[in-house]
Amino acid sequence: MSDETPRHQATTTNRAATGRSIASRRRLQSDHSRKSWPMARAYRHTVFLSLAALLAAALPLQAAEPAVSSGQVAAQNLPAIVVTAVHEQALVDRVIVSGDVRAVHEVYVAPLIEGQSIRTINADVGDTVEAGAVLATLNDDALLLERSQLNATLAKAEASLSQLRAQLAEAKANSDEAERVRARSVKLSKSGSMSQATADQATASAIAASARVTSAEHAITVAEADIKVVEAQIADVDLKLVRTEVKAPVAGIIASKTAKVGAIAAGAGEPLFSMIRDGAIELEADVPESAILKLAVGQKAKIALAGGERTLGGSIRLVEPTIDPQTRLGTVLLSFDEPEKARVGMFASAEIITEEKTSTVLPLSAVTTSSEGSFVRKVEDGVVKMVKVETGIQDGQVIEIINGLAAGDEVVAKAGAYVRDGDRINPIRTGDSVASN
Repeated sequence: MSDETPRHQATTTNRAATGRSIASRRRLQSDHSRKSWPMARAYRHTVFLSLAALLAAALPLQAAEPAVSSGQVAAQNLPAIVVTAVHEQALVDRVIVSGDVRAVHEVYVAPLIEGQSIRTINADVGDTVEAGAVLATLNDDALLLERSQLNATLAKAEASLSQLRAQLAEAKANSDEAERVRARSVKLSKSGSMSQATADQATASAIAASARVTSAEHAITVAEADIKVVEAQIADVDLKLVRTEVKAPVAGIIASKTAKVGAIAAGAGEPLFSMIRDGAIELEADVPESAILKLAVGQKAKIALAGGERTLGGSIRLVEPTIDPQTRLGTVLLSFDEPEKARVGMFASAEIITEEKTSTVLPLSAVTTSSEGSFVRKVEDGVVKMVKVETGIQDGQVIEIINGLAAGDEVVAKAGAYVRDGDRINPIRTGDSVASN
């Protein structure tokens, strides 16, 4: 009991002190409120007067503003859509093709004789040569020896022919004499002055002499034929000697060379030279089957070489009449106006101008194309109407309108705008100020 009494007294003392502290704070707050009340009333009065002044100043301005019509309010609520007008413009229809540059006519130069080695080479790649120019020469030693042997054979044959002709002359003389003896013997035999046996012997001698004449004539014919054979052999060797000079068959540019001094020339092997006839080259380009019917011989083209800084002029030389059934591509051949500025094997593209005219056009962005055709969103009195049109040439960012619209008609400039058939819009034309929403 003695321990609990002091603790109870301490607790009672703390509670009394706390109560006095709270009562003191409440008196201080009450005194502060009584002192600040007049200041608060003065502040509220000042704010009220300021608001009244601002309201009085705003009333004349509001009375001066014009009234906004209901139509203007409705237009401001419609979506602002940019429209464009159908207009006339010069159009150019183009077909773009690409391919490789090649020679119009590539000519191969091969040796015309076999088994002879190359002695000299007189031309190199890139040289421009005339028709008949000697490009290389072959070794002719063996041919010269062969021709000498044939000349000797020919001389021998001609000498034999001379002998045969002399023998023929002798045989003819003997035959004539034997014929005269036979005639006398027959006559004497008939008169009884000569026996029949002697007459028959004379007749046999005449027949034998005549046979020797025929044999001599045949021998001469054979000798003459042999001479002709030798002469033909000599002519063949002479031709081969001429052909030891490998000549350019046409005028043009040497495109490639495989000839090497000392190599054996073979007509059946790789050609010694290849030439571009007259230096004429062309672009062999692929063209889609959908565009090939637009092309015709003589149409002008602008040809751009790969890596080139300028375009070259050209024209269509040939449009091939067939289409590859696998690739569905056709082939067009374009001649160069300046062939010396291109090289065979280069890759190039060409822009072929197929048609030029003036027609009504729209921006390409204003036309929607689907499986059902081409459509535009025509705007009449602020109302959108879907209209089917027939299109033609596409030139850059514009497209020709053939049917469905007239010059001056307005359409939604961007076909992707979210408007439907029958929607009302606020059309914005080029140059109008459009408030951003």
